[in-house]
Amino acid sequence: MQNPEEVQRAAMYISEHAPGAFRPELALVCGTGFGKLADMFRCVRSIPFENSPGFPRATVASHAGSFAAAYFGEKAVLLQQGRCHLYEGYSPAQVCMGVRVAYTLGARSLVIANAAGSLNPQWSAGDVMLITDHLNCTGTSPLVGPNHDPWGPRFPDMSRLYDREYQRLALDAARTSGVRLERGVYAGVLGPELENPAQTRMYRQAGADAIGMSTVLEVIAARHLGMRVLAFSCLSNANLPDCMEETSLEEIIATVRASSETVIRLLGVLLPRILHEDSA
Repeated sequence: MQNPEEVQRAAMYISEHAPGAFRPELALVCGTGFGKLADMFRCVRSIPFENSPGFPRATVASHAGSFAAAYFGEKAVLLQQGRCHLYEGYSPAQVCMGVRVAYTLGARSLVIANAAGSLNPQWSAGDVMLITDHLNCTGTSPLVGPNHDPWGPRFPDMSRLYDREYQRLALDAARTSGVRLERGVYAGVLGPELENPAQTRMYRQAGADAIGMSTVLEVIAARHLGMRVLAFSCLSNANLPDCMEETSLEEIIATVRASSETVIRLLGVLLPRILHEDSA
């Protein structure tokens, strides 16, 4: 499910409406509850998803649904404030369109921040997890269908989904900024319903430490393009199958917003190192 014509049109629109010769080095996808991340950047133009030709609308209230042409110091960054999900009825190609647009505009690095439920009994709501690998439990892939060869090979290697050097930089930045950073495997599921106890037990036994409804398809698309990827999960609630408590989207958003300050502190130290690494 690759849509190069639609991606090209959307990228051209953003390029035409961003001031100057905007060519981002890095793309940052901000998921549920991460609206404050935009405060780290000097945003020069906001472009709603619906204004970009062919780009899907974000229908989830906690997602702003816009791109921001922004700068971190002198480095150009494309912020994707919110995302689209399979559970909204979108195709894998639509879900991954933001990543592919960022690549078309010039970004070769991708940082993702999402909200996820914790499956690891040693962790608590509000902790932050560095994603080291993932389980694609959505039942689909953004690479199904005819391959667009200029983007990548028909059968791309996925042995190193999440960039190891970026992970090292993230762990160093966590020590520098005093942030406790867990490491683990993220399970991406279809949604939109939250997990029941039996599912929670199954995903934990399969090796997952956290679970959510995004990220995995975007990362597959990014690696197909050859982008370097780093991703974090803010653990919004603890999924313990034998003593599972009810939760709601409102509670999840509140937890993520409260702990997003931790992620902002971490990224404030980390992003200069990533951008320096890419330009070295």
